Amino acid sequence: MRGRPAGRGTRSLSSTGIDEVRDVTLLAVFGFRCRPEPWNHVEVSGGQRCHKLVFAPPVGARPCNVHLREAAAANARFALLFRDYLRADEDARRAWGAFKQRLAVSVPDLSDYGQIKAPATQVLMAAAERWAAGTGWSGPAAA
Repeated sequence: MRGRPAGRGTRSLSSTGIDEVRDVTLLAVFGFRCRPEPWNHVEVSGGQRCHKLVFAPPVGARPCNVHLREAAAANARFALLFRDYLRADEDARRAWGAFKQRLAVSVPDLSDYGQIKAPATQVLMAAAERWAAGTGWSGPAAA
């Protein structure tokens, strides 16, 4: 498993394959708790259903989410493009940060939060794909 900072309050891990029992047990040793919501176990990225796991932090730790994705899956590319685009474009990064902060304050229900954030994420990722095409971004080289 390799870890990468993905954004403020989020960490992204990649693995050659997700084994839910193994991975939940491993991260539980460090106090991380697997999130039970269905959308934290499967997501569609690039038209492909991709398995993932999302973990909440240990009790009392700084709020964050840790996402575990298979390294070669479409959703891993999505996460890395999301991260790299926001690192490269200061205006997009500030706007996304302001949107997420306002959303967190305005929408305390986790399900509603995700439903509202989803279309905004699609808009951001369309811009990220244009950025990737314009810069020649292709993601990190395979390890």
